[in-house]
Amino acid sequence: MVNSAHTFGTDGIRGRVGKYPITPDFTLHLGWAIGSVLPEINPLNPGQRHRVVIGKDTRRSCYMLETAIQSGLIAAGVDVFLLGPIPTPAVAFLTQSHHASAGIVISASHNPHHDNGIKIFNAEGKKITEEVQDKIMALMQCDMSILDGVTLGKPLRINDAAGRYIEYCKQPFPLKQSLRGIKIVLDCANGASYRIAPKVFYELGATVSSIGIAPDGMNINADLGSTAPQQLQELVKKNQADIGIAFDGDADRVLMVDHLGNIVNGDDMLYIIAAHRKKQNIGKNHGVVGTQMSHLGLEHSLAQLKIGFERSEVGDRNVYEMMCRLGWDIGGESSGHIICADYSTTGDGIIAALLILHAMVANESSLNQLTRDIVRYPSSLINVDVHPQFSLQAQRVSDVYQNALGTMGSKGRVILRRSGTQSIVRILVEGESRQQVHSVANQLCHAIKQSNEEHL
Repeated sequence: MVNSAHTFGTDGIRGRVGKYPITPDFTLHLGWAIGSVLPEINPLNPGQRHRVVIGKDTRRSCYMLETAIQSGLIAAGVDVFLLGPIPTPAVAFLTQSHHASAGIVISASHNPHHDNGIKIFNAEGKKITEEVQDKIMALMQCDMSILDGVTLGKPLRINDAAGRYIEYCKQPFPLKQSLRGIKIVLDCANGASYRIAPKVFYELGATVSSIGIAPDGMNINADLGSTAPQQLQELVKKNQADIGIAFDGDADRVLMVDHLGNIVNGDDMLYIIAAHRKKQNIGKNHGVVGTQMSHLGLEHSLAQLKIGFERSEVGDRNVYEMMCRLGWDIGGESSGHIICADYSTTGDGIIAALLILHAMVANESSLNQLTRDIVRYPSSLINVDVHPQFSLQAQRVSDVYQNALGTMGSKGRVILRRSGTQSIVRILVEGESRQQVHSVANQLCHAIKQSNEEHL
């Protein structure tokens, strides 16, 4: 079996447009491979045709890649349903709604416009397993075989896809509740949520002002969105808004800002949602799945509420798989990938934001008040650009890392990990002493930079 690890990262296939694997020829072949593996992983009755839905974000390169991947699917006899620019979680939902065999998203999430990627969902709207990834990559080693004209697939466009997803997003709010009286600033990052998110919050009654809603194919995530919230913070304070909400390019992650301009990240949101659900006795299992990068304070804050907490490997697929194993309803990542199993099978930025707003409305509290009981520890998160061949096993890095573990001891955490979507190393250090935390983080950063220079 071919190992797909070198192509599929923690969130699908991703890379620079025009370089392997983000090229038209690879994507054409990938579409054919996906279509060819569907009969094996999702058998249908005789005479039935497989369906695949395809969504994308607002990058200019999406049009090129969409054409290529649908051509490969059609060559394999698969009917293709095109959704247009739409959030990643909408594709997961519509895959199930249309009884499709798979869903495909063309997006590089929070990356800049010159990158792109491909995410694949199974018929249940869940990220495909490594086993299925391996099957697809094995077929990538074979020549394409195109079916005859009668058995070729056909393309169709779902013109009301956005409207269907908007109604789906409103689930956290009962008909008798609304967002009337709440002033919101939205940052859609010039990405896939630019038409949908403002409508969702407006239709629920909020007063909405929006930025990042004029995509030109090149400005996605450019100084906006969940990875660049500075403009949103200023606008929330300037407009005296109750809350700010920032999505990334495909809206599967969200970051929030309280009325004072303070950042509320994914860990904070997990705490708010879990605490509210337990208080309101919503759901049966009050446990939360985070990741190795989740803040130590989240774990201790949930423990005070007698809410269980477990850590998975990074990646919302890993989070969701652990949620299923434990039977827990809530999970997510510090970056803002939040999954509520009552509503979604993958990270959904809009629904996560609505769950927070529901907690605010039900408790008649500000966002700032809902975060005041969270335990905070000094922490430092540093992202270091590295060569693609850089190894964390380098002797210099390994020595400094072992010293760091000894320094922090049982009263802190030290995490080093390669990003699954970019050529960077993430350094996370947490502990009781701010000075010690930053000193250890800077030592690790210096060691990684020095070792990386050896690859240049």
